[in-house]
Amino acid sequence: MTATKTQTLSVTEAIETRVSIRKFVQEPMDQDDLREILRLASLAPTANNVQPARFAVIQNPELQAKLQEASYNQSQVTNAPAVIVVYSDFEDVLTNAELSFPDSMGEEQVKARAAALRQQYGGQDVAQRGQWGVTQANITFGFMMIAARGLGYDTVPMLGFEPDKVKALLGLPEHVQFAGILPIGKRAENGFPHHRHSVERITKFY
Repeated sequence: MTATKTQTLSVTEAIETRVSIRKFVQEPMDQDDLREILRLASLAPTANNVQPARFAVIQNPELQAKLQEASYNQSQVTNAPAVIVVYSDFEDVLTNAELSFPDSMGEEQVKARAAALRQQYGGQDVAQRGQWGVTQANITFGFMMIAARGLGYDTVPMLGFEPDKVKALLGLPEHVQFAGILPIGKRAENGFPHHRHSVERITKFY
């Protein structure tokens, strides 16, 4: 079965129509759409432009079944045509710090900025850096959900899983931190309607 194309939505439409979906149409994802969602998510802002978010895209049914086991057997992991694990690898950021800056800056300036980045975070331990990095990856995780909905796809953000088992399953380093797991595909259900607090309930204006 081939994937079907869906008309893109505006940012407002994407936000207003995004709901958590756990049952998906059983068709493969369009791979161009998948790459575009990843590209759009990668445009999320990060402090110092360090870009610590990393993506593991799983479309192999056998691997999805193992991931489901590591996610407290939540059925959406295998029901979705694709699952994206979003994580932060700040140690990779430091190792390859020069890649955080554009070549247009010039070689010497890139080296100086990379050295400053390593000095800034080198005094922290791995856990501290990991925690800081995942706060940045969380922004990317949010961007990804809106990007997916904007292209006509649906998702359900998952934080219920066993991190150590997921790391072992995907061959990820011990130091990485997870923003979440995101099953993605075309909805086969409507999901629950939004129930949100009013702006007045949650906001103080100064």
